[in-house]
Amino acid sequence: MSEKTLNGLPRYRLLTGPDDASFCQRVSEMLDKGYELYGSPSISWDPEKKSIIAAQAVIQKKLSD
Repeated sequence: MSEKTLNGLPRYRLLTGPDDASFCQRVSEMLDKGYELYGSPSISWDPEKKSIIAAQAVIQKKLSD
């Protein structure tokens, strides 16, 4: 099953990374490319790196044939 999407990118992406300005920028860039936020963001503590890791899912709506 092949689904058409904007820019040939996957319909679903899970963005993860340190909870910093660069993570927010990556999410913003995906929104600019036509993705929408999917669900709530999530955060977790990484004890090895001693930092907070953020996650945000984004999706594209399926394009009409």
